[in-house]
Amino acid sequence: MTLLQPKEYQQLVQENLPPRPIVKNMLWAFFVGGLICALGQVVLTIAQSFERTKNEAAAVTLAAMILLGTILTALGVYDEIAEKAGAGVAVPITGFANTVTSAAIDFRREGFLLGMGAKMFVIAGPVIVYGILSGFIVALIKSLVLGLF
Repeated sequence: MTLLQPKEYQQLVQENLPPRPIVKNMLWAFFVGGLICALGQVVLTIAQSFERTKNEAAAVTLAAMILLGTILTALGVYDEIAEKAGAGVAVPITGFANTVTSAAIDFRREGFLLGMGAKMFVIAGPVIVYGILSGFIVALIKSLVLGLF
């Protein structure tokens, strides 16, 4: 038996991979992501009837959706949904909750401080950093553009 070179092995792997159903995957992501967003809209509408301002209702909605993502992750349901829906569940705020909760669950045996506390934001940390950075850049561009007019 001869050993394959890395390029030959990669070619063999590519030739034997089953075709990916890209359109089907995109439709599932769109459908499930839309359902999550529709649920968020329902929660927002309900929260607006209880809260004084739209910002307060939005905060309640975010908290409720994060709680939902956390509970579904803890029960193992979110990962099952993510297998089928892909980015459809990764993009909404529930995906962020899933990321943080999954890391916390994975590292809970290492303790609260050095396990859960330190590792919880290993994956979500860059999302937070780049989100803040891109928000700053957009605000800077907006202030420069509006300042010119």
